[in-house]
Parts: sequence; structure tokens; C-alpha cells
Amino acid sequence: MEIASRMDRLSESITMAITSLSKQLKAEGKDVLSFSAGEPDFGTPQVIKDAAVKALENNETTYTAVEGTLECREAVCLKLKKDNGLEYDPSEILQKADTR
Repeated sequence: MEIASRMDRLSESITMAITSLSKQLKAEGKDVLSFSAGEPDFGTPQVIKDAAVKALENNETTYTAVEGTLECREAVCLKLKKDNGLEYDPSEILQKADTR
């Protein structure tokens, strides 16, 4: 298979390069504070794992609308009101997955 020459212009994401370097330095025992990829330094909470399993069992595995599901945007509105005293309409909320 021949690869298009324009593929030579692609390079590693700088964010991922910094993340890799950070992990390497940590593995060498160095004290590193990484502000690169924004990955959490804790495991996924069980409630989230349980919700993911439930979604899989219910075949909720298709793409959602660009703005996210109404159910999730409504939940965000409730959280913001309860915890932060802020009032938003679901139409003002966007739920997005990580993209590069």
C-alpha cells in the first residue's frame, strides 16, 4: 500500500508529547506536575462505571445530537442551580466529548 506524501506533514500532538514526557519523568521517580492532557489522577467513581454498564446493557451506544442529550443538559441545569445558584435553560448548555 502506498501512503500519500502529505501524510509526512503530520506530527504527534504536542499535548500528547508533553503527556508522554511527563509519564516518563514520573516513571524515573521525578516529582512532576503535569498540566498537559488534563487527565484525572484518580480512578473513575463507581457511580459512573455503573451508569456506563447500564447504558451498554440498554444498547445506548449510538452517537447523540451535537449539543448532547436533553436528559444530560437538564441534569447539568439542576446541578448548576443546586450547587452554584445559577439558572440556565437546557438550550444554553452544550455537552461535548473530548476532541482534537
